[in-house]
Amino acid sequence: MTFSLSLSPAQLDLAERAHAFAEDVIRPVAAHYDSAQEFPWPVLEKAAEAGFYSPLFYRDLIGDPTGLSLPLFMEELFWGCAGIGLAIVMPALALSSIGQAATPEQMLRWAPECFGEPGNLKMAALAISEPEGGSDVRNLRTTARRDGDDWIIDGHKMWIGNGGIANVHVVNATVDPDLGHRGQALFIVPGDTEGLELVRKLDKLGCRASHTAELKFNGCRIPGDHLLGGDDKLEHRLQKARDAAEAVAGGAGRKSSTLGTFEQTRPMVAAQALGIARAALEYATEYANRREAFGGPIIDNQGIAFPLADIATQLDAARLLTWRASWMAATGAEFRNGEGSMSKLAASEIAVKATERAIQTLGGWGYISDHPVEKWFRDAKLYTIFEGTSEIQRMVIGRALGAADGAPPVHLDQEPEGSDLGRLLGRGSPARTRAGSLALSMKDRVPEPVMRLAMKALTPPNRR
Repeated sequence: MTFSLSLSPAQLDLAERAHAFAEDVIRPVAAHYDSAQEFPWPVLEKAAEAGFYSPLFYRDLIGDPTGLSLPLFMEELFWGCAGIGLAIVMPALALSSIGQAATPEQMLRWAPECFGEPGNLKMAALAISEPEGGSDVRNLRTTARRDGDDWIIDGHKMWIGNGGIANVHVVNATVDPDLGHRGQALFIVPGDTEGLELVRKLDKLGCRASHTAELKFNGCRIPGDHLLGGDDKLEHRLQKARDAAEAVAGGAGRKSSTLGTFEQTRPMVAAQALGIARAALEYATEYANRREAFGGPIIDNQGIAFPLADIATQLDAARLLTWRASWMAATGAEFRNGEGSMSKLAASEIAVKATERAIQTLGGWGYISDHPVEKWFRDAKLYTIFEGTSEIQRMVIGRALGAADGAPPVHLDQEPEGSDLGRLLGRGSPARTRAGSLALSMKDRVPEPVMRLAMKALTPPNRR
C-alpha cells in the first residue's frame, strides 16, 4: 500500500472523536489528577463507554493497513493529558506483547482480562524493565524455572505502568541465561498471584495521573499454560538458538518478543509525544497573539516568533517520521535505518523543546501552575527516557546505518504501483521529454489552437 497523507472518513472521524474526548473529558480534570497523583478511574470508565478502552479497539487500529489510525488517536488523546492518556492506553502495550507471543487460544483468553468492560474495568501491565538493566532488555535478571507442570518466577521489576494493581501482568523472564535475550520468554502473572509484591508506587516528576510501580516476584507460581506461546514453541526457539551459536555471538537471528514489542510501539509512543508538543505549541502561540508588550502582540517580535516557527517545523517533521514508521510497521517494510527509532527520537526531543519554549514564551506565568505549560514540560521529559532513552534510539539508528552500509532510503526499495506503461510514458520519462521538446521546436509551424493544447500538457497543474 502506497504511503499517503490523505485520511479516510473513518480516520478523520476517529481523530475528531478522540480530540473531543480529550477536550471535554480529559482536560477539565487533568490538573487535579496530576496534583493529587490519583488514578483517573472515572475517566477510564468514560473512555470505555466511548469505545476507547477495549482490546478490539486497539487491535482494530493496529490492523489498519495504512498505519495511520493509531498515531492519529494517540496524538489527540495525549493532547489532552499524557498522564491520563497513559492510564487509558497502558493495557494496549501489554496487549501488543501478548499478540506477538501468544497462541490464538491464549489471546482469546487474556485479551479481555486486559481491559474488562464498562462497569467492570480491568487493567494490564507490561513488566520488562529492571533496576539494574533499564533499557538493556538483553541483561534482565528475572528468571523463570520449571517446577513440574508450573513455572516459578523470581525477580525485581521497576518503572512498571499499572504494576501491582493490574489484573494481568505480562512478565519478561529469562529461562536460559546462556542464550541472552534469545533465552527469554513472556509469562502471564495474574494480579492475585501469591508472591507478587507491590513494593511501592513511584513518585514521579510528570505523567502523575498514571500508576507506575516497583515490583518483586518472590517465588510466584503460575500454571504452565501461562507461558505465552506454549512449551513447544519455547523449546523449538531455544533449541534453534543453541544450534545457532555463531549467529547468537554476532547478535543476529530471530528477535525476542520483547524487542519486537518495542519496535512496534515506538511510533505509538512517538505519537503520544507529538500530542504534548502540539498542545504546548498551540497554547504558546495563542498566548503570544494575545499578550501585548512594547506596543503590540509579543508574537510580532522575532525573539518570540522565530523559536515558535522552529518548533512548528520540527513538530511537523516528527509527525511525518511517525506516520512513515507507522505505515512501515503496518505494511511489513523493513526498518533498515532505524526508522521506528527515528520517529521516537524526533518526537520526544521536540516535545521537550516545545514545552520548554512554551514556558519561556509565557515568562513567569509559564513557571507556575496557573497555566498548564509547566505540567506539559514535566510530562514531556518522560518521553526521552521510557521505551528506550534518546541515547538508545541514537544507538539503534547508528547500528542500523552501519548494518545498511550505505543502502538507499526505504522509499527507493518499495514495489511500485501501477502498470509498466508508466515507466515509459510517466512524468519525467525520456519519451515525454522528447515529445515536449519536439512540440517546442515546431511552435512556429503549428496552428495556434493546436499549440495551445500542447502547452497545456507542459503547464504545471493549478492546485488551487
